[in-house]
Amino acid sequence: MTQYNNLINGQWTAADSYSTNTNPSDLTDVIGEYAQGNAADVQAAIAAATAAFPAWSTSGIQARHDALDKIGNEILARKEELGDLLAREEGKTRPEAIGEVGRAGQIFKFFAGECLRLAGETLPSVRPGIGIEITREPIGVVGLITPWNFPIAIPAWKIAPALAFGNCVVLKPADLVPGSAWALADIIHRSGIPAGVFNLVMGPGRVIGDALVRHPDVAAVSFTGSVGVGRGIAQACVETGKKVQLEMGGKNPQIVLDDADLAQAVELSAQSSFYSTGQRCTASSRLIVTDKIYPAFIEALQARMAKIRVGDARAAGTDMGPVVSRAQLEQDLSYVEIAKAEGAVLAHGGSAVACHTGSGNNGYFMAPTLFVDTEAGMRINREEVFGPVASVIRVKDYEQALAVANDTPFGLAAGIATTSLKYASHFKRHSQAGMVMVNLPTAGVDYHVPFGGRKGSSYGPREQGRYAQEFYTTVKTAYTLA
Repeated sequence: MTQYNNLINGQWTAADSYSTNTNPSDLTDVIGEYAQGNAADVQAAIAAATAAFPAWSTSGIQARHDALDKIGNEILARKEELGDLLAREEGKTRPEAIGEVGRAGQIFKFFAGECLRLAGETLPSVRPGIGIEITREPIGVVGLITPWNFPIAIPAWKIAPALAFGNCVVLKPADLVPGSAWALADIIHRSGIPAGVFNLVMGPGRVIGDALVRHPDVAAVSFTGSVGVGRGIAQACVETGKKVQLEMGGKNPQIVLDDADLAQAVELSAQSSFYSTGQRCTASSRLIVTDKIYPAFIEALQARMAKIRVGDARAAGTDMGPVVSRAQLEQDLSYVEIAKAEGAVLAHGGSAVACHTGSGNNGYFMAPTLFVDTEAGMRINREEVFGPVASVIRVKDYEQALAVANDTPFGLAAGIATTSLKYASHFKRHSQAGMVMVNLPTAGVDYHVPFGGRKGSSYGPREQGRYAQEFYTTVKTAYTLA
């Protein structure tokens, strides 16, 4: 069995123990054994990053551009291979996984360009004979803690801007999916970036994450994951004066109005709710449908769901892969029982199923699941399930739909299906979400624009695009006497 080590100060470093990485489509398929680091490994990685920071933060922008562009090029050249690995360890279908890898490559190439676009301001002082320069500088050592559902794209959209703006990085990937992060670390390692600038420490969050967040030499922490863990990280960062950036999920609404194109509304709802096995923080799990179109929408969506082929993530013809782990499958199924107990009507799915494509059934497969005639206050409509489970809420009109859509502690993404410019325009302005989609799936965003939400979904500056500089840099104002 191949063992994969941590990357600390430019060296692949062995660990005291290793964890088995298993394919959720086929539990007999072991991908490899990945290092389980400890607090001492985190200390060593932070020390290496701290030592590397002075030279890297003042290095020429051409060198940073060339390294990030090289990383992006290799990712894109290997997207089929890396996509297959991603599908194998995480469970999203191979086409989706290849698409995610492509996005990661483009992210690095975008931020390679940002290295060359660092800008500031020159302003006159109110005092004669004095000039003012406003510039951005890197903040130091950045701790990055990433989730399992996008095991290469989310690390990429945190690592690339951190490096582009001159910071040094310690990455702690999700323990369920270390393979994609290790492959990305290997590419970064061979890009020409100096030792210590980028470090990878794999292992359990309660050990690695905690040591990273609490270390005094870490200037900032960017985290994507659960609400509970995110709030704990925020509190720890405030206590130690660190910058913090959190992405913590959603309970995203998809409104379908009476005037919507039915076929379009059904397709975008199916994609938003069930593709990537519903394991996306931008997935639509609340379908809010107005009275007149409700019966036809339910019938058409059920028919569409019946065509979704559940199976091995890497097999041809699979539409929806497995749930990522046994624990996640058990959580998803527990919400099915909760919804039934609260009076929701199960219209489709609701159980673990056999594999429809591929060579076997030894995996965490669940049928796409739909509840109808639900109430907005039910737990199925308040709490994030993070699986292939959607519920439908029937409403009278657009005004009630908007009120229900906004009645959530989350605010990441929201969608509306309508042919009315009036309602589309009103929804874009009045939806309490960070990202709004009109006649498009809520899941699916570009790599060059800001990503993030409101309320309980996000905290701190936006990720991705030019807005990433708000988190990964600090502003300096300098005065000069002429």
